Amino acid sequence: MRQIPVNTSDASVMVAQPPQPKVRDRRTGEVATDAETGASLMTLDVMFVLDGNAEILSITVPETGVSGELTMGTPVALTGLIARPWENEFNGQKRHGIAFRAVAVTSLAASASKPEAA
Repeated sequence: MRQIPVNTSDASVMVAQPPQPKVRDRRTGEVATDAETGASLMTLDVMFVLDGNAEILSITVPETGVSGELTMGTPVALTGLIARPWENEFNGQKRHGIAFRAVAVTSLAASASKPEAA
């Protein structure tokens, strides 16, 4: 499956909804896991602002890649963000979209609040 790297260096990114476990099966409540590492997966929504345009993106990240206090409005860094186009058919209805996945999401709040050395 094609993976497209996403450059976040010129964007402002902040938490819109804190991380939640990614549910694989809504009927059983089973949490999704990474196929390679077995780590539990989390989803979080971020506000991604670039060139004056803001979008809410839902991003999947391994639980081990979530660091820092990630409350609404917290500025974050997204490490290894990729976009992956998807398409499926269910009951004769075709659906498609773009899934976003990151290796890690890190709070920038601590580094932003530290006073600069003179």
